Amino acid sequence: MEVINILVIDDEEGIRESIKRALRNFKMSLSYIESDYSFNVDTAESAEAGLEMMKAKRYDLLLLDNQLPGMHGVDLLRMLHESQNDILTIMITAFASIETAVSATKNGAYDFLTKPFTPQELKDAILKASKHFILTNSAKKFEEEKKKIRFQFISILSHELKSPIAAISNYLKLMEKRIAGNDIEAYDEFIKRSQIRIKDMEKLIFDLLDLTRIESGEKKRELSPVRVDAVINESLANFSEDILKRNLTVEKNIAEVEMQADKTEIEIIVNNFISNAIKYNIDSGKITIYLTTGGGTVKFSVGDSGIGIGEKDIGRLFKEFSRIKNEKTMNISGSGIGLSTVKKIISMYDGSVNVESEPGKGSVFSVILNK
Repeated sequence: MEVINILVIDDEEGIRESIKRALRNFKMSLSYIESDYSFNVDTAESAEAGLEMMKAKRYDLLLLDNQLPGMHGVDLLRMLHESQNDILTIMITAFASIETAVSATKNGAYDFLTKPFTPQELKDAILKASKHFILTNSAKKFEEEKKKIRFQFISILSHELKSPIAAISNYLKLMEKRIAGNDIEAYDEFIKRSQIRIKDMEKLIFDLLDLTRIESGEKKRELSPVRVDAVINESLANFSEDILKRNLTVEKNIAEVEMQADKTEIEIIVNNFISNAIKYNIDSGKITIYLTTGGGTVKFSVGDSGIGIGEKDIGRLFKEFSRIKNEKTMNISGSGIGLSTVKKIISMYDGSVNVESEPGKGSVFSVILNK
């Protein structure tokens, strides 16, 4: 249970004690907030004493009387406002005037509670202020989290792009210095490696575009009848050169399946699964592809005979920029975004994804989509 700390500053002991008594067992529960809230109440008899208490402890709400001995409540409120103290203040007074109300409002007073007040009036004022405090605090935390995520995103992106750019730059410098002589064919390997690096960067950029379009909602979904089996065959044709290079065998068992979908989204799912089955396979290995339909759902799975994934790593697969790094994957390129994008798309079809894998024996990625 979360606690909201309240400071009551009033020169009347009876008021201070009645507020403590009214809020002692008071709890607050909001439907849009997971935690329940209770209230801790401290009291002070003067503005000066309250100010010292605020220096020693953080308070969320302040119940502040205006007619105080020494410094008046409005003067304390002005001081807090000038020091940018974000404590939420409810003015409690029996002598409210227009001038006092205007001055208090200008200096950040959130609400007013006129003496004498009932316990229920007090609780209503506390509930109103607490809701405002919780929502404001949640918004601040959300903004801070957004900044952290943005910074992490840029840092990872910079790291992922820095390596291929540096490699290409080095190859160009070697070619510029004619390190292998003047025969252009001597540089074929440098050109080939540069092209591989450029292809990796293109994949990263396209994955980022897919992810941001989906998350931002800017991508307009175009739902129409889509032949999923045709998408699979198109994907295999696009990856045919890679499959041939690795001498992979493709075993298909795909039914003719049509579903209402956005074709681009289905292509992203299919391309990611097939691409990973190629990259993380062994040379002369096998890829198995299944597509079935029934009960209003479409089931698509891609298996490989590759390096496999440890049980502890499976849970990290669909997180953004998460890649399984070990001695078997260190030379395999990837953005770490593809599967996180796939998971977001699957959720748009109220579907599910499952991974079965064992190190050294391969993996099977399965997805179920609602038609």
